[in-house]
Amino acid sequence: MKDSSPATSDKSRLAMFSDEQLRIVDDTVSMAEDLVSNYYKMSASQWQRLKYDIKTLQDLHDDEIVHGPFAQVIRYEAKRKDTALGSAAYDFYKICLQDHAILKTLEAHPDLRLFPFCLYIVTHELIHIVRFCRFLQNFDASSDEKTAEEIRVHQYTRDILEKMQIPGKIPVFRFYRHWCRNCDPVDMLR
Repeated sequence: MKDSSPATSDKSRLAMFSDEQLRIVDDTVSMAEDLVSNYYKMSASQWQRLKYDIKTLQDLHDDEIVHGPFAQVIRYEAKRKDTALGSAAYDFYKICLQDHAILKTLEAHPDLRLFPFCLYIVTHELIHIVRFCRFLQNFDASSDEKTAEEIRVHQYTRDILEKMQIPGKIPVFRFYRHWCRNCDPVDMLR
């Protein structure tokens, strides 16, 4: 969850995931969904009630592209096509992965690998969505509260991933260490 201004550049000029990278990202999405639903003890039917989608750069509209963050969550108001009633409206969340920002960071940090890095990013964004849907966090919070929420969600992300045997996760934890208030310094040295 980051506030950023929309990109003004042409999407075709931005680095996009290759087909192989998209397969890896798809695997991270599946794993992140399982991890987050288990963490929040959500049944399959509860998870399916969350209204969200995850898209990469190739499927984003120009106003969904940002420079800086690796992803952003956008909230849309949606309603079924077969109803005209305003009471049938619901929140729909879209996780917009920013391929260009992720790829640029992977290039600048050779110790980071796509799978664990994207797993962290997607897990993080899914936690935001669960927290919005359970009214644990207001989507339209103040700037200070958004910063506090980012710190909380980074900690929850780490809590979830820490228990998993994921090759390459330590460099990812190291990359995000400035968001982690209660991290074990020994972990950061590995």
